[in-house]
Formats: sequence, structure tokens, C-alpha cells
Amino acid sequence: MDLVDPILAVASQIYTLVERVKANKKRCHRVSDRVRALEELLRSIQRRQAVRTCADVEKALRELSFTLKSAQELIKKYTLANWMERVLNSNSHGDEFSSINERLNDAFQVLSGTLQVEQGNMLYQVFELASREREDEVDGREDDTELKKLLLDHMKQQQEKAEAMRREFEHVKVNVEKVIEILNKPRVTDEAIRMIKADELKYEHPKQPFMTTSTSEVYRGRYRGFTVAIKRYTEPVNTSPREVRDIFNKEVETMKRFESPNILRVFGICVQDEDGPYPQFLIIMEYCEKGSLRQVLDSDCRLSWTKKARMCRDAARGLYRLHQTEEKSKVHGCINSSKFLVAEGYTVKLGGFELSKTETSLKKPARDREIHSLCYSSPQMLHDINHSYSKECEMYSFGIVMWELATRQRPFEGYRSKEIYEKVCEERFQEPLPADCPEPLQQLIDACRAYDSFLRPSAGVLVDMLHSVVTQLEEGR
Repeated sequence: MDLVDPILAVASQIYTLVERVKANKKRCHRVSDRVRALEELLRSIQRRQAVRTCADVEKALRELSFTLKSAQELIKKYTLANWMERVLNSNSHGDEFSSINERLNDAFQVLSGTLQVEQGNMLYQVFELASREREDEVDGREDDTELKKLLLDHMKQQQEKAEAMRREFEHVKVNVEKVIEILNKPRVTDEAIRMIKADELKYEHPKQPFMTTSTSEVYRGRYRGFTVAIKRYTEPVNTSPREVRDIFNKEVETMKRFESPNILRVFGICVQDEDGPYPQFLIIMEYCEKGSLRQVLDSDCRLSWTKKARMCRDAARGLYRLHQTEEKSKVHGCINSSKFLVAEGYTVKLGGFELSKTETSLKKPARDREIHSLCYSSPQMLHDINHSYSKECEMYSFGIVMWELATRQRPFEGYRSKEIYEKVCEERFQEPLPADCPEPLQQLIDACRAYDSFLRPSAGVLVDMLHSVVTQLEEGR
């Protein structure tokens, strides 16, 4: 098969690169081991050349090709002389490996399931979920320990340089301390999603909401060492605490499957005055200090093209985790720039869908969708209101969000509903991108906004290609 040989060639290059890595050696070798395990499946496909390959296998092979190229670029980063600077300037240390390993695991599941290949216990053991997570955790901790030492040694060397290097050293020192702080921070995913007692929450004083909606107030506070957002429902519907608990407990297992650095973390719910006449219902979530993506784009903060590309990549990772988690097509249903939150270091996280059934049980029914949501509607949805909403429709909405990131403007601002329909459905119009937008990023944004849904990339392919765009921009290519 003409798809297999190029993939095997990239795999061979990965094996060679791994032997030259200078940091994150455990993580890099683990990726190499999983690629070798996948190679067994690829050999099986080659041996079946005479058999007609199904569309699912061909699609999986094409996506695996993107993933391996992304893995190759990631590992190559840690073989180059300037790997230290890349770590210091990265705001997603370790997340890249999680994303690559998820993509490799998903490729294995599709190929092994479709081909029904029996390769023996050793092959399946490599991708068994529980052992894979344990391996990744051990690899991560060992690499992080070594990296801390390397970073601190690097800082000491900088201190010993002449006074002429003092200002550069100060910059390095700040970045080193930030990376070490990130490495030492407790992970939000280590916390179980559960019922939270009222005395476990500490509110910031004065106790004033930083955001208010028609149904809730959101406060900043602390929970088990984490800064959190505490959403309090001001006029909850007449739902008993027991009903809310039952709904919440059913949703917890589903939420655990969405755990990702780029999906907003929910810690749980809290019911105050449960036995009183007016119980208070609270949802406790991860706090993102910079607010929504739309708020960041409306601010006067400076965003380079490299930072914009990283933010696009982060957002795509969150969407990919959502699209890939469920056996059936799982979609967000309301993608726009206000549904993404921006944390420290401009890390973007997908929100707006977590504990949705629990939240629905607490607040009054929402009013009809605002007109501005039409700006994110795909041509298919605009043309036929009964069109089945799909991941392809959602990729169009995400393309509009990436356009917002590139331009910092609001989509179709000043247009009326009829004009949006005419522009998108009849003229097949795409709002233009800035002249200085890097061409690879422009091509991805336009592909997501393609009129024909068949031409839009999947979230997985988009993540892989955005990895490459970020790498190119970081290298100044």
C-alpha cells in the first residue's frame, strides 16, 4: 500500500532522532516505543496488499501520517542546540507529549479494531489504558526531575557570565522560575470530581462577583490549593438537592473522560443550607485569570503570530478531546470565542459544556439564541435549519474562532441575519485574513471555513498540523 511506506520512513527517522535527545528522554523514548508497536500493525497491512482496504483504515493511516510527522518535529526540538530556550519560552511543557500519545493510542484503536489483528499480548500491553497512564506519569515525573536540575544548572551558568550578560540572564531567570513553578504545581486532574463541602471553599475578599449573568454570580476563591471560579445560582428552579445530586453523580463518570489540559476543569458542586427552605447551589470550576478568549482579543495585550498559533493549537486540542472521547459523535454544540477561556501563559481551554445536565437542572430555560450565533453557523446549518448538527459543522464554527484569533475582530460585525445568509450561502464568502498572516496558518483557517463540509479537517488532523505551524514559527522559518 502506497500509504504505509512513507509512514514507516518517518517512524525510522523518529527512532534515529530519539537517540540524540538532550531532555525529556523518557517521554521521547516512550513515544518511540509506541511507534514501534504501531509498526507491527502497519506490517500487517502491507501483508494484506491484495485485500481491499476499507475507508476507515485508509483514513486512519492518513491521520497517523500527520501524527508521526508532528511527533518527529516534537522529538527533534529536544535534539537541537537551542532546546533549552524552547523549553523556557514554552507555556505547554509536557502537554505536547500527552497530545501525541493520545493520537497514537487512537490510531492503534482504530487500526487494531478495524483489521482485527492479533499481535499477541505484548503489542496490546503497550496501548492498554491503565498501564499507559502509569507509564506516562512515571516518565513525566522522571523527566521533570531531570529537567529541574538542568534548568537550575543552566541558571547557575548564566549567573557566572560577565555583567554584559546580566539583562539576558534576568530574562532567563524569570522564565526558569516560571517553568519550575509549573512543574511543582499540583495537577488539577489529580483532584476527584465530587460533592464539595461548604467549609472547603475560601472566598476572595471582599466577596464580590467578577461576573454576573441573568441566572448566576461567579466569585473567585480557593479550593484545596487551587484558585477557582465559584458559580452561584441566584434564582435556581425548584429542584430538590437530592435530584441535583443524582444528576451530578451520573455526569461525573462522563466528565472524567474529558480530562485534558485544554478543557476547563470542574472540581464539583456544593449545596449550602441543604435542609433549609432556600438551598444554595454552587458549581466549582478552574479559574482562568485572563477571562474568555473574546475578552483577551478585545483587550490591548500584544499577541505575536507565534502566540496566536499556540492559542489556536491549544483550542484545537480541547475540541479534539471532546470529539474523540465518545463512541458516538460528541460535539460541543455552541462553539464561539466566548466558550474558550484563557489561563496563565495564554493557555486556552474549552469550556461551556461541563456538567451541562446538572447546570440545566438549576437554571431557568435559556432564551432563544442571539443573532450573533449565526456568525458561527456553517453554510449547511444556515441553508437548512433541520440539518443535523455534526462535527463538520462544529469545525466551521472553530474556523471562525481561529479567524477571530488571527484578526482580533468580531465575525460579520454589523451584518444582519439575511446578509450573513447571503454572504455565506450564496456568495460562499470568507472574511479576509490579515496580509501578514503566516501562509500555513491561513490555509488551515480557510480549510476549516470551507463551504463544502467534506473539505474541512477533523479536529485530530488540525491539532497535528497546528503543531507543525507552531514549530515553524518558533524556528522562524
